[in-house]
Amino acid sequence: MRRDPIELEIFKNLYHSIAEEMGAALRRTAFSPNIKERRDYSCAVFDGAGQVIAMGDHMPVHLGSMPRSVQAAIDAGPMTAGDVVMLNDPFRGGTHLPDITLVAPVFVKSRRVQSRRPQRSRQSSPDFYVASRAHHADVGGAYPGSMGLCREIYQEGVRIPPVKLMAGGVMNRDVLAMLLNNVRTPEERRGDLGAQIAACHTGSERLREVCSRYGVEHAKRAAAELLDYSEELMRAFLQQVPEGEYRAEDLLDGDGISERPIKIVVAIKIQTTSRGRNRNRSFPKARPIVLVDFTGSDPQVEGSVNAVAAITHSACFYVFRCLLAEDIPATAGLMRPIEVIVPERTIVNARPPAAVAGGNVETSQRVVDVLLRALSQAIPDRIPAAASGTMNNLTIGGIDPRTGEPFTYYETIAGGMGARPGKAGVSGVHTHMTNSLNTPAEALEYAYPLRVRTYSLRTESGGHGEFRGGDGVIREIEVLTDCDVTLLADRRRRGPWGLAGGNDGAAGKACILRSDGSVQSMPGKFSARLCAGERIRIETPGGGGWGTR
Repeated sequence: MRRDPIELEIFKNLYHSIAEEMGAALRRTAFSPNIKERRDYSCAVFDGAGQVIAMGDHMPVHLGSMPRSVQAAIDAGPMTAGDVVMLNDPFRGGTHLPDITLVAPVFVKSRRVQSRRPQRSRQSSPDFYVASRAHHADVGGAYPGSMGLCREIYQEGVRIPPVKLMAGGVMNRDVLAMLLNNVRTPEERRGDLGAQIAACHTGSERLREVCSRYGVEHAKRAAAELLDYSEELMRAFLQQVPEGEYRAEDLLDGDGISERPIKIVVAIKIQTTSRGRNRNRSFPKARPIVLVDFTGSDPQVEGSVNAVAAITHSACFYVFRCLLAEDIPATAGLMRPIEVIVPERTIVNARPPAAVAGGNVETSQRVVDVLLRALSQAIPDRIPAAASGTMNNLTIGGIDPRTGEPFTYYETIAGGMGARPGKAGVSGVHTHMTNSLNTPAEALEYAYPLRVRTYSLRTESGGHGEFRGGDGVIREIEVLTDCDVTLLADRRRRGPWGLAGGNDGAAGKACILRSDGSVQSMPGKFSARLCAGERIRIETPGGGGWGTR
């Protein structure tokens, strides 16, 4: 049957609007500034097989990896109406421990027929799933904020396998109590989890409304067509990319334990020969036409910058999605033509008991950099120079003198975007795998015993070229009580690379301004104790330049 393009567009926007409304519900009902202000969350809609059919315009590092969490929840056991499964295990579809994912099944048919029989007997499998993921500012562990320089995952916080936070619409209070008893800020965690439940409820209700209007089978058929449509558009784009093998490598500064640089290597092999249209004018789906191979990347390391496979797949999804037009649906179909090879026990596919807090935030950025560097050899007119290449993760924790209770503050700090063919990079912006905002100074100072002393652009930090890279940011924060401060950042030894003859951006810097007037220069990854009145100052990298002047 011939696909109706108008109907396809309608359902694409319907499903996308559901994911967006889920995000709005999560943001408006959350407790923590990290979610309310920075918007460090993501929501998505999945079909009955666990394939993503719509994503909100949220965090790329969350969205590309979330399907693995949904699959882990499905594999853990049957779900019935009213269930909500919670997990954060990086080795079962998660990213790092602060990112807690909630997965809820959506039963449509069982809502349409009133019966005294239990729903379990009338509906064996869900029609859809919805999921919400949010970064919680603390999940226990050795360091406030759960983003420290750990050597194994057991030091990073509570590791949650797929467990039912809610069963049949009733909160599992034992599971909730177990989690809240092992974090520094239990009431904030309770509130943020409640916001995630609300987001899932919103998504479920909107899906039922869509199915009530169009019919459940019609809605499910449209979801399947969106998957096929996305695949066809990706294949059509890849047909235009020159065949060949494109290789690149890049480095992380170190893992915070050792100063040895860590290498990430990729080979992208594109083979489109005899991949033309068939008689039905659709692209064949027999096998992938792009191979992304990370063989040769360094083994997993002692520190916390190890990335799990879900993170590497997420970075690949993001990069190839960015090469397409904005209005193309972001579904699981996009990755059908692309095969990703990630050797086990390497920096891009770590296995237990590896520490992984930084893999989500730092290594994901470097994976994007190395993918773009390789693709710049194939399609140089489409690829920007390197962006800042780090999320500059800052965590501060201590006892709030106003309440006598523990507090944990977490933030990622923006940097410079790389310049592009024909256009300069943007200054002071979150790029690539992060799509968050800054915490406004007013919100930060209201919620925590902290004071923002400096917040400005870092002038002349972008790389020069025909088109300049964007400038980084200077953020200086004074602590008003004794605190533990941790920074997890990169691009401190070498700045983001330029392209087409453009200069590299400036490397990042950090220092502590002590109460005695001394200035203590700090590495990109450290944890330190600050006394009341002392300051942490972070200068983020600028983006690389593009082209010769």
